[in-house]
Amino acid sequence: MGAKNHAIVMPDADKEDTINAIIGACFGSAGQRCMAITTTVFVGESADWIPEIVERTKTLSLGPGHENPDIGPMNNKTALERANRLLDPSNNVGAKMLMDGRNAKVDGYPNGNWLGPSMYDHVEPGNSVYDEELFAPVFVAVRRNTLSEAIQFLNDNQYGNGVAIFTRSGGNARKFQHEVEAGQIGINLPIPVPLPMFSFTGNKASMWGTANFYGKGAVTFNTQWKTVTARWKEESDEAQKLSTEMPVLK
Repeated sequence: MGAKNHAIVMPDADKEDTINAIIGACFGSAGQRCMAITTTVFVGESADWIPEIVERTKTLSLGPGHENPDIGPMNNKTALERANRLLDPSNNVGAKMLMDGRNAKVDGYPNGNWLGPSMYDHVEPGNSVYDEELFAPVFVAVRRNTLSEAIQFLNDNQYGNGVAIFTRSGGNARKFQHEVEAGQIGINLPIPVPLPMFSFTGNKASMWGTANFYGKGAVTFNTQWKTVTARWKEESDEAQKLSTEMPVLK
């Protein structure tokens, strides 16, 4: 099994909320979690936000966990070496590297497995940062012209773990949740992990066997689930702040 989680950003999305959400979902836990959103598909003019995403990502701190940084170290040396290989420009022909976190240094910790936040734009299948599950603090940007093209891009991927869309349009959200093939679906939520009473609902190569392992999906005969978790924000609501911490209910 594996995962390649995607987010789609529509031009009508709440810009501040969306940028903070996708940065946090990508770089939280140094990208070393199965629900990390590594690939963001920017539809139309939303791609104009990419330079601002780069500048905001540059503010993230790197360091050991006990100092509460935004990004901690890679789990081990092998994981670091693998991430460095996937980031190599020779393995990503046609894509544009916007941030290179390789060879990062942290004062006082010369032997740490450090990889700073990294980012590629204009990524397509065939680039190693897209073809392989990263488990690293790497942001992958893809560009498409329409929502239909973006959904097709997601569905062409072999994995179907988690996906998200950021939009103010109920029509866009409904089209997305019905047509996308992944099992865990977030609407204006960056990490679409439902509460434990629901099953893990990964699909395609993100699921193995015929039954889910908790929730009612473990005792029914359904073989393909979708769990939709949505957040529709009032205009007066406080904007989501930039954070790489796991979201919690308040």
